Amino acid sequence: MTLSGTVFAGQGEGQKFAKLPWFKKQLKEKLGFSPYPGTLNIRLSRDSVEIKKLLEKAKPIKISPVEGFCQGVSFKARLFDLECAIVIPEVADYPLDLLEIVAPTNLRKRLRLKDGDVVQVKMTF
Repeated sequence: MTLSGTVFAGQGEGQKFAKLPWFKKQLKEKLGFSPYPGTLNIRLSRDSVEIKKLLEKAKPIKISPVEGFCQGVSFKARLFDLECAIVIPEVADYPLDLLEIVAPTNLRKRLRLKDGDVVQVKMTF
């Protein structure tokens, strides 16, 4: 399964979340890597939004929060040749066309990505 979209700058919420000790620990345990403190934001194409809806039927990797935070799910993936994961917070009104990617490295710098670049994220269930 491949999702396509355009890189864009977020509001920094993913960065705050990716720095949390409990989040970092769970990703290390469940995905096998410690996340870089930030996310790569991708605005999905219309077709990829429909594909993302199918993830509801897939078996996710659960992210269990400490009190005061929302639960979330993640899915192993690859961006170009790099290991990463899709992270989806389970909050009301979370945009269907938004994809947040975490990885052990700063994906923007490593892949020289800028706003407007089109990328493909491949799921690696």
